[in-house]
Amino acid sequence: MNTELTQFPFLWPLIKEILVGTVLLLVVLIFHGSAINHVIMRFECQTTNNLAHKEYNWVFIHFYGAFIFIALIHIIEVLIWAFFLMMLGLMSDALIAIVFSGSCYTTVGFAPDNLPHGWKSLAFFIAFTGLFSLAWTTSAMINMTNIYRQAWRAKYERVHH
Repeated sequence: MNTELTQFPFLWPLIKEILVGTVLLLVVLIFHGSAINHVIMRFECQTTNNLAHKEYNWVFIHFYGAFIFIALIHIIEVLIWAFFLMMLGLMSDALIAIVFSGSCYTTVGFAPDNLPHGWKSLAFFIAFTGLFSLAWTTSAMINMTNIYRQAWRAKYERVHH
């Protein structure tokens, strides 16, 4: 049988990597979207109420609390990638999987590429996830920072006038 896959033996591993990488990327991004939207909506509901009641210090507390939760979301996403690497049998050491995932996710690239042959492109998918997630977080933080600034101005205009 002479198929495209037998003529080009590199094709199936590449297709397999792309399919697995895309599915895992979507899983992590769906988690990210769900988690960050929950944090954002909770922050907006709480701070809208705080601003209406002139409870400006609570806005500041909610801002930093949301920031901590967002940081934890990103850490969990690195752990999710490490879990996938372990479950796929691509890495046997959890610490190495976590460091590698974090290195790729942040696109810093400080960890050596420990992925076996035939799975090297998963590093790109981890990096894509990190890029998309961090960009999403940045846009969310811009809106949250605007609310923070609104509370700061309201608090100090009230004090000085």
